[in-house]
Parts: sequence; C-alpha cells; structure tokens
Amino acid sequence: MTLHRNTLGRGALRVTEFAFGAAGIGNLFTPVTDAAAEEAVHAAWDAGMRYFDTAPHYGLGLSERRLGAALRSRPRSEYLLSTKVGRILEPTPGATGADLAQGFAVPATHRRRWDFTASGVRRSIEASLERLGLDRIDIVYLHDPDDHAAEALGQAYPELARMRDEGTVGAIGAGMNQARLLARFVRETDIDAVLLAGRYTLLDQGGLAELLPLAADRGVGVVIGGVFNSGLLADPRPGASFDYAAAPPGPLARALDLRTVCERHGVPLRAAALRFPAAHPAVASVLIGLRSAAEAHDAAAMLDHPVPDALWAELKGRGLLPADAPTPGAVG
Repeated sequence: MTLHRNTLGRGALRVTEFAFGAAGIGNLFTPVTDAAAEEAVHAAWDAGMRYFDTAPHYGLGLSERRLGAALRSRPRSEYLLSTKVGRILEPTPGATGADLAQGFAVPATHRRRWDFTASGVRRSIEASLERLGLDRIDIVYLHDPDDHAAEALGQAYPELARMRDEGTVGAIGAGMNQARLLARFVRETDIDAVLLAGRYTLLDQGGLAELLPLAADRGVGVVIGGVFNSGLLADPRPGASFDYAAAPPGPLARALDLRTVCERHGVPLRAAALRFPAAHPAVASVLIGLRSAAEAHDAAAMLDHPVPDALWAELKGRGLLPADAPTPGAVG
C-alpha cells in the first residue's frame, strides 16, 4: 500500500497522510506484549506508514523503547519520528503498583514531573534519544502545556527553536487536546506544526473555526490525533470510552447516529472517521493509534474502503457535520 506524503508546514519534512500513533504500544489502558507491539509497527510499515509518533508519557517510556526497537532494522532515511517534551520521567525506587491512574498498564517505576524549562527540554530529548536508540528526532512537540503556557512559550519554545537552528531536531511544534492554546502558539511563535488530538473528528470539530484556517494561513502543518475520540467512534456503545472516560449520553447518541448513516451507505464508521479529517487542506497527517498487527490491517482495509460522496452529503444534511467542513472526494 502506498500512502501520499505531504509537506509538514514550511519545512522540508514530508509525512505520510496516515501515520502510526504509538500510545497503544505503551500499554494504554491494557497490556501489550513486546512481540505484539513489534508486529503492529511492522504491519503499519507494510501498510505504507512512514511517520511514527510517540512520547515519554506513553507507558513511562515504554512506547519509545518499543518503537525504537521495532524501527531499528528500517533505513533511517525512509521514515520520520516525532516525540514530545514537557514531562520528565524520574525514578521512584521502591514504588509498587501500576501507572493506571495515568492510563497505562505498566509498573509505576517512574513519576512524571512537568518541566517546560530550557534545561528540561534538553534533558527530555536526551533521554528520549537513549530510549529510542536513535541519533536524531525529526519532530518534537511541546506536550500538553495547557497549565504551563507561560513557561512553554517563554522557555521551552525558544529552546526548541534553538535546537532546530542547530539541526538537533528537524521540526518543532505543540500537541494538545484543545484548539485554543494551539492557535496562540501558531499566532505567537514560529513553530512548524501542531498536533491536535480529538478536536477535529467526525464527532468533534472544535478545531475547524479558528485553528485550522489560521494554520493554513501561517503555513503551519497540522497533524490530527485521536480520530476515534479514544474509542467511541471505533465502536459506539454504552460504556465506550470518549476522551479517556466513559462516554456521556450526548456524544454516545451522536456517535450512534453517525454509525447509522454510515451503515445506510455501506461504510464502516471507522472508515469515515479515518477519512474525514484528512480532507482538510491544512491537515498533513492523521495519526492512527495501533496496538496490534490486526488493528493495522483493519486500518489499511478501512482506508481502502469505498466512501461515496452521498455519505458526506447526508451527514451535513442531518447536521452531523458542519456545512463548511471539507470532505473527501469519493474513495474507491
């Protein structure tokens, strides 16, 4: 399978239109074996993905270690990798229990400490390189600076800009689950990209009004994560997860309505959920969270599934999508 590559922002990096989100192989919610994690990465590679995103936060470094190991046999020039800064991992000797309070089924061997200082950025990247087993990171995002905006803008961003100028990293950006602060980064800094999670999906178009047009105008690339809103759009049912918690009645009802329309057109909801965000001209890549080869194969099948124009027209006609939201041309 061949995926189209898009230029990320104003730089020279080109990311595949669909990419591997590695939170799952950091044991998000439930454990994944080393073998299953490796198979997931290789299956994604076979599906054409050449952009891989991870973070120290994901499984207290487990995602970075597994991703680096799985990519070690691949030519470094053929793929791009992003990780994130803002959380320093510090050992907790003698700690017991798991990290499930943070969403990861791993032993609580470390604690996360927020750090958006210049020295913290350097320290975080050095630790990530060691865990990944790589000599460079292509893209670095400021990770969830929601409550640390002043420090992130005043210290972490300038340090990342210096590292980009030095050639230590290829591109820099910010990644969050909200659009408003990301728009501020686009307006006030010279970042290359933003990673918007869960706020430009079939279920939630919070990034449409301001962030996406602003990014397009400023030449900032947009990467979309959380396209299934942490599970609800993959399998809408009572008890399904929405933004990492049990889905409230409103989003659940809307997701069920979306599925009903998709089924009427013979399209799995997953296929529409993957295709929709990629249609916006500001979007360079869409991350797909994968934790097994089976999930990678399913994603490839969904990307190949025919999606008729009539589906998008009905979703807009029923008010399930904004009238001005860009939609894909017919696929298949």
